[in-house]
Amino acid sequence: MKKKSTLWIAIVMLALVAFFLKLAFTKSNEKDKRGDKGKVEKKVDAIIVKPTLLINEISVSGSLLAFEEVELKNEVAGRVVKINLPEGKFVKKGTLLVKLFDDDLQSSLHKLTTQLAIQQKIYNRQSELLKVSGISQNDYDQTGLLLNSLKADIEVEKTLIRKTEVLAPFDGVIGLRNISIGAIVTPATLLSTIRTANKIKLDFSVPEKYSSVISTGMKVKFRMSNNDKVYDATVIATEQGINVGTRSLKVRALVNSSARELVSGSFANVTLRLSENKNALMIPTQTIIPEEENKSVIVARHGKAHFITVQTGIRKASDIEITDGLQPGDTVITTGLLFLKEGGKLQYATIKK
Repeated sequence: MKKKSTLWIAIVMLALVAFFLKLAFTKSNEKDKRGDKGKVEKKVDAIIVKPTLLINEISVSGSLLAFEEVELKNEVAGRVVKINLPEGKFVKKGTLLVKLFDDDLQSSLHKLTTQLAIQQKIYNRQSELLKVSGISQNDYDQTGLLLNSLKADIEVEKTLIRKTEVLAPFDGVIGLRNISIGAIVTPATLLSTIRTANKIKLDFSVPEKYSSVISTGMKVKFRMSNNDKVYDATVIATEQGINVGTRSLKVRALVNSSARELVSGSFANVTLRLSENKNALMIPTQTIIPEEENKSVIVARHGKAHFITVQTGIRKASDIEITDGLQPGDTVITTGLLFLKEGGKLQYATIKK
């Protein structure tokens, strides 16, 4: 009985082992089948390269300034006796704007003028006497010297009187006045300002690397911070030297547009068109694969992936220019770049033309 029990136990154990081996083998086969059936090759997106218009522009900050702007100040100290500063109004060049007290200078001028008239009569009589030898040449020359001295003194007085007057240096609009009648002013006192009304200039700076493309007559566009309207300006001059602190070139342009919102001192966003290429090859920036020394892209040729070394140019927000390595019509892979290998077969999800 004991032998039979042992035999039955052995038979049962062998049956169990056989059963589990068969079960494991069956599951392995099913797994392999499912793996073969469920395995799907990854698909990639691609784009066909074609020539497009590329405009190379840069944007810099600028400021609007009056074409001519002057702080009005008097040359000598004195008391203000007359004011003609119409705030916000247009005045012509040479208009008397401020007059200082000059009665003492006027009296001195009147005295010199009277002396000159008397001396002129004496000089004329002595000229007649000299013809008949009625006066010596020396006395005649002394009278002439005194006459010329009086004329010079009169010119000095007239100059001093002119310094008590502040005239408009050019046609322009008067700003806010800072004085009143009776005020005692000095040469440091700011009376008001005057600005040209019909001309506005635009000052801005460009980075050093773009300085060579800036030239007189170049057209620029700009926008104000308070609206999206585009205004035009023309470059009239540059600083002719790079600022060593900012490494930039200062540029001045004359605004061609005329509008009420173009006010001196306003901020402007300036756009400069540096170049234009109608046959540029642009591809998405994510297609570029950076390497240690070069850059490459994956190009599809005969249904297989090939890594091509390229040279890049101008970079935009989402695209980059390819200057060497690609030709119009090439198919560039844009997704799945990490799992692709040289010569690998390709299946496409989408191809953008």
